[in-house]
Amino acid sequence: AQFAFQENEIKLLTAEIERLKNFGCLGVSPSLEGLRDENAKLKYRLNFLKKSLQEERSKSVKSMININSCLQEIFGAAIQAAYPDLENPPLVVTPSQQPKFGDYQCNSAMGISQILLKTREQKVIPREIAEKIVKNIPTNECIEKVEIAGPGFINVHLRKDFVSKQLSSLLINGVQPPAIGKRKKVVVDFSSPNIAKEMHVGHLRSTIIGESMCRLFEFAGYDVLRLNHLGDWGTQFGMLIAHLQDKFPDYLTVSPPIGDLQAFYKESKRRFDTEEEFKKRAYQCVVLLQSKNPDFIKAWNLICDVSRREFQKIYSCLDITIIERGESFYHEMMKDIVKEFEDKGFVQVDDGRKVVFVPGFPVPLTIMKSDGGYTYDTSDLAALKHRLCEEKGDILIYVVDSGQSVHFQTVFAAGQMIGWYDPKVTRVAHAAFGVVLGEDKKKFKTRSGDTVRLIDLLEEGLKRAMDKLKDKERDKVLTPEELKAAQTSVAFGCIKYADLSHNRLNDYVFSFDKMLDDRGNTAAYLLYAFTRIRAIARLANIDEQMLRKAAREEVLVLDHEKEWKLGKCILRFPEILQKILEDLLLHTLCDYLYELATTFTEFYDSCYCVEKDRQTGQIVKVNMWRLLLCEATATVMAKGFDILGIKPVQRM
Repeated sequence: AQFAFQENEIKLLTAEIERLKNFGCLGVSPSLEGLRDENAKLKYRLNFLKKSLQEERSKSVKSMININSCLQEIFGAAIQAAYPDLENPPLVVTPSQQPKFGDYQCNSAMGISQILLKTREQKVIPREIAEKIVKNIPTNECIEKVEIAGPGFINVHLRKDFVSKQLSSLLINGVQPPAIGKRKKVVVDFSSPNIAKEMHVGHLRSTIIGESMCRLFEFAGYDVLRLNHLGDWGTQFGMLIAHLQDKFPDYLTVSPPIGDLQAFYKESKRRFDTEEEFKKRAYQCVVLLQSKNPDFIKAWNLICDVSRREFQKIYSCLDITIIERGESFYHEMMKDIVKEFEDKGFVQVDDGRKVVFVPGFPVPLTIMKSDGGYTYDTSDLAALKHRLCEEKGDILIYVVDSGQSVHFQTVFAAGQMIGWYDPKVTRVAHAAFGVVLGEDKKKFKTRSGDTVRLIDLLEEGLKRAMDKLKDKERDKVLTPEELKAAQTSVAFGCIKYADLSHNRLNDYVFSFDKMLDDRGNTAAYLLYAFTRIRAIARLANIDEQMLRKAAREEVLVLDHEKEWKLGKCILRFPEILQKILEDLLLHTLCDYLYELATTFTEFYDSCYCVEKDRQTGQIVKVNMWRLLLCEATATVMAKGFDILGIKPVQRM
């Protein structure tokens, strides 16, 4: 439809240029300056459209096809033809769970039967509806045959040449995302630790989930802005600066050697709670900081820099890319936020505080304290407005724990109430997640009851990964460089995967023993499976160039049931990604990668890729189409790993 629209516009523009030519508007007559400009604009627009159309066509040819979406279009057209007067009929197409029911199923007939009964009082059995839908299926390139089963299920069998062709396209063009139409801007708020406090295990989920969401949207072709909403402003900086002045009085000329910022924070907090004179001075420091006194801004920056360096160690380990935009960024905007809510009549005064009641939410937002200070509510409203109105975000995602759900729902509803966005046009979502539990099913803590430092957790992961590799005697077959690469791949890959493979809405139990197990749905198993798949062609002396040549020349034969099962599984990748773009649940991708790896194992156990002489071990035959299936599996797995932020290695 998009191509048809653009082609039609090209035709209209071409006709308009011809009309202007006939008018003599090709820059010959100076008296027709305005028309000349119009002509130039039209030519520019025409060239732009032609180029855009070529790019879209090229992209669409290379893109992986979402087979489920294709079938939905086909059955949507069939239902529309069969029941033209039915508004928004149910369209249900899912992969079949068993081969005897075909490859996909359309289960719309039952829903349509209920609608006809409720709205028109027509009693039509679902099987009759299914027959009518089947009769109206348009000509297409993907369906081999359909069968009606049971009460009205439509079983769909795909054409083998269609699946084979899609696999060849994947091998030639790589894993290309389906075209998304207009390129939208996505703003993702994630990680968000507090300055002067160390990142702990509670920050792990937001950081890992947020990074993976950004990678997915970037792969799908969106313009992604990754924001770190640091807690870098507020009253706690008063006590930190006062303590800095006492401990390092020459901080303006000599950079203070603050080694342990956590201990520094605890000392200042103890003094704030016990020394009245220090407490008064801390409040004075806050006032001077907020009035932008240069000496106090320098002190604030020094403290922030110490934290930034510590945060960056973690981000480097986990391969996180993020732009810092803390609460301080929005500080100057907050007075305008308060004024805007006041001007529109939404503010009430309650015991000196300025509050905003949002319909449907019992607890109001406090946008100004009785002492004139701002709150988290004010800074979150300022951030929301900036992301909508200045950044022009089409999709806003906040990756913050479930405990903040009511707060964010209230802030988002306030943004709608004041007219910053329309939820039908702009998507604003809180991607909430549960807490990390210890193996005792209680909140994950150290033995002394303290919160687990994230850096300690990562170091422990590295140690355990190396122990595991040495237990498997990998140190005897890998070079020191390969062993180090395998260690970091396994350690950080397992920590990320253990989190992402659980439904983010639920709490999850953190267990190094489970995540490093090379059996079951773990990163250790998948990374090992991946290196094994990649080694098949290498051990058969087939290099990358030979595989590329074969991808262009070989037809992928899918005669064996396990070849067919694997081929279809590989091509479900775009469906999986589309689902996650809609519901933001990344465990679906983990489940898919595990299914792909186990489906590959079934294929590899049943179908010889490389045949050898049993006595000599010499290669006697290479079944190239099967090696291409191996390559397609590895290519999709590699892209899945990349979205999850996991780095596989060639040898493990």
